[in-house]
Order: sequence, then structure tokens, then C-alpha cells
Amino acid sequence: MYAVIATGGKQYRVTKGEILRVEKLAGEEGSSIKLDRVLMVGEGDKVSVGTPVLEKATVTATIKSHGRGEKVGIVKFRRRKHSRTQMGHRQSYTEIEVTEIKA
Repeated sequence: MYAVIATGGKQYRVTKGEILRVEKLAGEEGSSIKLDRVLMVGEGDKVSVGTPVLEKATVTATIKSHGRGEKVGIVKFRRRKHSRTQMGHRQSYTEIEVTEIKA
């Protein structure tokens, strides 16, 4: 059984037991969260698609850890203007493990 969920402005195809990194979610490590924006649930040939979400479908996950990704360098450079700016950014993430999919 698999599901397509939406969280943090992105969509993910998940299965039970899968570990994935999503945009930062509120909650303590080890706590359980319920993701209710389920767009699609499928099992074999049977597929249910929401308009835009399925009403009674939920995905339960456990928060494994919080962290920050690799640093991304940003350089703005204007030629012949003696102008150069450097910045860096590290995106926060939450690592979750899918424990249950209810259709």
C-alpha cells in the first residue's frame, strides 16, 4: 500500500516503514504526527484519488530527528560595478518514518 502526501509545499510518495526528509515540522523527536493532506492512496490495481484531498485518509509517522541540510552558497556579482555579495543558507528538515497508512 502506498500514498501520496503533501507537506511543506511538496508532494511525496510514501509506503509503510519508509524514512524520508520533509520540511521542518513541529514536534519532539520520538513523537507521533498525523499527516492528513493525503492526495492519493493505492493498493495494487485499486487506486483512490482525492479532489484535491481524500477526506478520511491519514498517514501516521514518527519523528526520528530534526536537522539542517548542507550549506548552499549564494553569490551576487555585478560586473564592472565593484559590487559583489556572498551569502549562505542551510534549510531545516525533519526526518520521519511512516508507521501507518489509513485509507
